[in-house]
Amino acid sequence: MIRNFIIIGMDDNREPFFPPEVLRHIREGKVFSGGLRHREIVEKLLPEGAEWISITVPLDNVFAQYENIFADFEKKASDASIVVFASGDPLFFGFANTVKRKLPDAKIRLYPAFNSLQTLAHRLVMPYDDMRTVSLTGRPWQELDKALIERAHKIGVLTDREHTPATIAARMLEYGYTDYTMYIGEHLGNPERERIRRMSLEEARKETFEHPNNLLLCYDTRRRSATTPVDDQLRHSYTASYGTHSKETLLPIDSQPSITEQPRPFGLPDEQFAHLDGRARMITKAPIRLLTLQALELNRRRVFWDIGFCTGSVSIEARLQFPHLTVVSFEIRPEGEELMRINSHRFGAPGITSLIGDFLQTDLEPLPRPDAVFIGGHGGKLDDILVRLKEVLQPGGCIVFNSVSPNSRELFRKGAENAGMSLQPSLHIALNDYNPIEIMKVTL
Repeated sequence: MIRNFIIIGMDDNREPFFPPEVLRHIREGKVFSGGLRHREIVEKLLPEGAEWISITVPLDNVFAQYENIFADFEKKASDASIVVFASGDPLFFGFANTVKRKLPDAKIRLYPAFNSLQTLAHRLVMPYDDMRTVSLTGRPWQELDKALIERAHKIGVLTDREHTPATIAARMLEYGYTDYTMYIGEHLGNPERERIRRMSLEEARKETFEHPNNLLLCYDTRRRSATTPVDDQLRHSYTASYGTHSKETLLPIDSQPSITEQPRPFGLPDEQFAHLDGRARMITKAPIRLLTLQALELNRRRVFWDIGFCTGSVSIEARLQFPHLTVVSFEIRPEGEELMRINSHRFGAPGITSLIGDFLQTDLEPLPRPDAVFIGGHGGKLDDILVRLKEVLQPGGCIVFNSVSPNSRELFRKGAENAGMSLQPSLHIALNDYNPIEIMKVTL
């Protein structure tokens, strides 16, 4: 069956300008499609008796209607097209991408307009060849978090009604990414309603914005805090011996200075983490932490689970060193929730999903399946945990466990054997006055 689409990009101008070829397609068209806003703009241009298919979620319903139309065209031996109106450049996080994904054999004739981030940059006369682009339209925070962790200096963000400029600013401030100026474009292309604003994140957090909008985030060296950046403090504290633990000097989250510009240590200093009361030694030490991440091969993994996260040090280090990862962390102690909140905010590590409760009782069905798992705590149930992990671990995935005693080493070895996993060569480490550690690894 032939499926022909003509996809026309447009902005928010209520008096749209289309070239003659596009106007001809509109005059000759019979079936049109687009969002409500697009229909309001182009309705007066449509021929009498035109049929309109609204693009709404779920999109499966929209494409089912398209299939009915194409089937009808085929019965009539017609090679007519469905004419679709879309925002900006339909290939830039746009509807043409959806058509290509759902109907890869469809024939598409495309007439793009400027995408909204191009338009905003044009209004600001701001070069955008160095812009990192992030879409939050119907998507989670993952890509924005990644751009911030990687310290992109210019980020173009496509928003939606949940990921607004205000909520984006609040999230950035919450995790210490304060040294950005936000440029917001509202109703771009609409002569009556278009508005461009420049704001600090503090101002944007308190403001409301009309939809549709988008924004540019630009790192501003003039906005850097005069306070010693967190990473400077981390480097100073890193000189402390791992055999001794000085009194913690922890910054309140609300007063956390920016962490954007300073180089991040490779191995976050243990002393800068909030700890369990009276248990400052209960943390995977930085050298062991880095070797653990190396054993997990996180550079080539996609989903990482941290079981028994305690202070969150392994999860946070993984998130910062490998920001492409999806990180899910489990801890049975209720106080772990607050520790993860404090530490992830302190080190600027957004996007970690932390779950409190017994791992063996946790509903794993809604979670992304891991291809790398670290077992930092097991509560004497190591064998049961390994059996459960085998059910969800992706093929080729691995599990790493740091053994501190011959008993735990044997438990892990037998548990892996019972679960049908392959034990890999171990790494033996001795660090100052701590017990020797064996970094053990199994693969599926």
